[in-house]
Amino acid sequence: MQCSKFLNLAAALLLCGAATVQAAEPQAGGVLKVALDGDPQCLDPQQAGNNTALNIGRQITDSLTDQDPRTGAIVPWLATRWAVEDDSRRFTFVLREGVSFADGTPVDADAVKANFEAIVKMGARSSLASTYLAGLENVQTPDAHTVVVRFKQANAQFLQATSTMSMGLLSKATLAKSYDERCQGQLIGSGPFVLQSFVHNQSAKLARRNDYGWASSLAGHSGRAYLDAIEFRVIAESGVRTGSLISRQIDVNTSVLPQDEKVLQAQGLPILARSNPGLVYSFYPQESLPIGGDIAVRRALVKGINRPELQTILSQYQRAATSLLAQTTPLYIDHSADLAYDPEGAAKLLDDAGWKPGADGIRVKDGKRLAIALEYWQSVTYLELVQQQLRAIGIDLQLKKSVIGQVNAKRDSGQLALQFYNLTRADPDILRTVFLASGRNVNFRQPAEVDDVLARSAGTLDTDTRRKLVDRAVTLLLRDGHAIPLVELATVGATGKNVHGLHYEASSRLQFFDTWIEK
Repeated sequence: MQCSKFLNLAAALLLCGAATVQAAEPQAGGVLKVALDGDPQCLDPQQAGNNTALNIGRQITDSLTDQDPRTGAIVPWLATRWAVEDDSRRFTFVLREGVSFADGTPVDADAVKANFEAIVKMGARSSLASTYLAGLENVQTPDAHTVVVRFKQANAQFLQATSTMSMGLLSKATLAKSYDERCQGQLIGSGPFVLQSFVHNQSAKLARRNDYGWASSLAGHSGRAYLDAIEFRVIAESGVRTGSLISRQIDVNTSVLPQDEKVLQAQGLPILARSNPGLVYSFYPQESLPIGGDIAVRRALVKGINRPELQTILSQYQRAATSLLAQTTPLYIDHSADLAYDPEGAAKLLDDAGWKPGADGIRVKDGKRLAIALEYWQSVTYLELVQQQLRAIGIDLQLKKSVIGQVNAKRDSGQLALQFYNLTRADPDILRTVFLASGRNVNFRQPAEVDDVLARSAGTLDTDTRRKLVDRAVTLLLRDGHAIPLVELATVGATGKNVHGLHYEASSRLQFFDTWIEK
């Protein structure tokens, strides 16, 4: 039996305490009031990708394995042990006995098989998990507690994938529901909490499952959760979240903006912060559109952003991007040289491509201004500074703040000239998930050398070989402007002084199982 041979994360980069210091023995009971900064949209962890949803979904679903946020090691959860064989084409998991979903049905080999096959069938709606299972040949169940997963080709990333909440297990009754019903909260998992209610843009309420007894091997205690319930409230305004925490109307603020950090620190309230592994916040040009299809424009975008200047307005827990991958991602390599600020070089690229400065400084070619619309939903502080930097080289970045549902709908239909997001995963295979031309293909681009590199990186367990392939893929993606990295995100939250045991898991989402309230 073996755990991952290729995840070797030196440090999970806990930028501030991942959990408050416990001054007393844990106390059971109480309702934890948690503020979210936006509507979760879809609560189904097999479909969702945004933090607001996944912070809820993690509490109601368990995974086969877990990942240590400090070391990156894959450790037991619902699977007590596993073997990786046949050049990472065959994965055998032995399941824990006595585990059940909240409806009383067993979490057995047949349930795992049903989940994996349902994820494959879901296709693009399961934007992350379906890529983790790409090339699935079959799932066999030789007995009730053994699952054998076979792939058509080497799939080195799969073991880590089984630790993610995107591969969290749901009951067969849930799998029989429509995808929209699952999004709206018709979910039954095996986690320590069950969903009681969900109202869009208002709240989600979870209740403790009293017969729970199969926590991850990383958990701080066994048995059921300490909390009686968790009440998630959508509070969009950062100042209101901050004021509510100070006045003890809420216990946890999951999204603290830079301007509020000093206020909370002055009140002596604990700050929780952790750098997010995976893709940093970046721009992704739509290359099937005229401007995004111009490689000179894409390369100029990479050179025309002064990332060290962004650091001056970032949270003290965040940093300017030094690569397409965050520093907490296994196999990360610094690409600062590829992201160096070079406005003269950017201007020459645009000049040579026929983009000439217009009367207002914005470049023009064939009568068309070099204007790029960016519609986004995130609460970020630095886009206006990026806008100013790009205007200095003659690019008009047109900013439009919107809501997540509208942005995602336009993204899925290919209407966005420029996408803007980060994506968290503690494995560099996130590159293949997002960029592979035969997969998600965020750029709507044609196949190229990078696709072969990404495919080969997913097929080897050799750490050195994989690191070189990941490095080559990042080099190619940056060289041709398929991604324009900006900021390495850190998830920053805060709690009341009476909240203990709250911490981030390996994907920088909150884990409430060990959390308790001091009365």
